[in-house]
Amino acid sequence: MSQVLHTPPRTQAGPPADDLAALAARHGLTVSGARPSLPQYIRQLWARRHFITAFATAKLTAQYSQAKLGQIWQVMTPLLNAAVYYFIFGVLLQTKKGVPDYIPFLVTGVFVWTFTQSSIMSGTRAISGNIGLVRALHFPRAALPISYCLQQLQQLLFSMAALVFILLGVGVPPATSWFLAVPALLLQFTFNAGVSMILARVGAKTPDIAQLMPFVLRTWMYISGVMWSIDNLLSKHSDWPAWATDLLRANPAAVYIDLMRFALIDTFHASQLPPHVWAWATGWALLAGVGGFIYFWKAEETYGRG
Repeated sequence: MSQVLHTPPRTQAGPPADDLAALAARHGLTVSGARPSLPQYIRQLWARRHFITAFATAKLTAQYSQAKLGQIWQVMTPLLNAAVYYFIFGVLLQTKKGVPDYIPFLVTGVFVWTFTQSSIMSGTRAISGNIGLVRALHFPRAALPISYCLQQLQQLLFSMAALVFILLGVGVPPATSWFLAVPALLLQFTFNAGVSMILARVGAKTPDIAQLMPFVLRTWMYISGVMWSIDNLLSKHSDWPAWATDLLRANPAAVYIDLMRFALIDTFHASQLPPHVWAWATGWALLAGVGGFIYFWKAEETYGRG
């Protein structure tokens, strides 16, 4: 009889995991798709600053490429919105009573609010709406919501050029206070970018948030003094609780709108601004900008997966 020996197959043990990690570290290898450190992430964003600006400009150019009037709609759209709001609120509801220079007051509010509204809406879809790009290329994902906010800032600058003609047309003289619009816009851009990054992360996980945001933003617009004067409203309702008054005045959208009105309209006086308005504007920008950036960065490795 022949005896068959059944010997188990010999397996070759691989090197320990610690040795593999040390080998990878020695040759500068990292886990694919791993989240970089925060300073490294900031450096990566800065290195791609030209991509961010080019992406924003391309999106802005393509926005009205199919329309016959082309880029004229960049100015016409907010102006038409302002005309509708003037008829409904200024004429029918008479919110223009007690507000000097109501037309520039309204147009400034509409332009500044549209900047925030459009930045947040486009930021909400920044990841979910560009999932193919996110999965195909390796780049810091924060470049997308920042690019969309930069696109809306460029849109606002076109609108501000029209606003200057409106101000001059209704007799508002140029003043050195107009230069205050620059820091106000920079603070608002930082705030918008921060909120956009927060919602970009939420929207990447829950795309349905994009369907809810128009209702949230519409409510926010109506309490931000876009079409009416918060100062006039509070003077008529002195019996309101202090917390309600403080909430209306500290509303970040209202803060940036009032700062722009103070900078551009000579009949909008400092007494109409909330106390410590620049501190509020800076605080909101830092809170949303820094907090939103860190919140977005913490989920960097999850975007485009699942």
